Amino acid sequence: MQDHYDTIIIGAGPGGLACARELATTGCRVLVLEQKKTIGPKVCAGGITWDGLIRRVPEELIERSFRKQLVFSNLQRARVRSRTPMIATVNRETLGQWMARDARNAGATILTGIRVDAVGDHGIEARKDSRRLRFRCDHLVGADGATSLVRRTLDLPLERVGIGINYQIPGHHRDMEWHLNSHLFHCGYGWIFPHLETISVGAYVVRNKLAPSRLKAALIQWAASRGLDLHSHQARAALISFDYRGFQFDRTWLVGEAAGLTSGLTGEGIYPAIVSGEAVARRIIDPAYPAAEIAAIVRKQRRHQAIIHLATASDTLNFLLMELSIALLRMKLLDFKSLEMAE
Repeated sequence: MQDHYDTIIIGAGPGGLACARELATTGCRVLVLEQKKTIGPKVCAGGITWDGLIRRVPEELIERSFRKQLVFSNLQRARVRSRTPMIATVNRETLGQWMARDARNAGATILTGIRVDAVGDHGIEARKDSRRLRFRCDHLVGADGATSLVRRTLDLPLERVGIGINYQIPGHHRDMEWHLNSHLFHCGYGWIFPHLETISVGAYVVRNKLAPSRLKAALIQWAASRGLDLHSHQARAALISFDYRGFQFDRTWLVGEAAGLTSGLTGEGIYPAIVSGEAVARRIIDPAYPAAEIAAIVRKQRRHQAIIHLATASDTLNFLLMELSIALLRMKLLDFKSLEMAE
């Protein structure tokens, strides 16, 4: 006997939960399958942008908000200010739990601790501990991250990826900082994102430019120069996919990182995940829905990809691009918001 649902979503990250809530509010029978036993935890700096998500998240979820950003290169420093908060930090687990409650209140069913073994024409095969489970559905949504099983089932390649390494350490830090140190992070960057009682210290780079071990070593070295000792803390790393190949494949769909909708330039992924999850839900409900939100994300992603292409062409060009960017920020000829995925 197999349980049948209108839509099954694999992955209870922001994209999957946004999709589930949107579908369930229209009366669709929705099931979300999550491999982790707890919804929310993920390797993530926890930064959300004003134009992207801050205004869509309850105020009580915001840990810190920042009207100022400090951006460093090898030779310069820019101080970017705004009248309204530019970026805020949230606890990723708290955000996930809030979104899960929202989806359940709308009528979605969420099962955790579920390992999906296979998806195909004959349904979904999964396990919970030693118990075998089988499900069927009219629509299948892959919201299962950069290494998505649903994406692999569609035989889509995964070539454009980045790697992020994050340490969440106890303490307080006044400013939100971005460090474009080409000697240490090549075309990527290091960050310091203050939270309520902790600090996210991490680095991101396109994977083919720096091996994870070298990125970690560079991150520890750089953090020490900022007075942050990471040796006694646990690093967490994750792949970040920006290899977009489409989001609809008949009745199979991809959202967020499973679709490769993050920014290859900054690694920003929460906003694209939520927006694409909602857009896919609307297309499932109404096949004529244009999903213009996803098209806008793809346009921004391609602009970011063009910058990556230039930065990875040569070390000299990468260095010059970073210095030019900081100079333009200082002269207010470059808008910091152009780095965001929101239009």
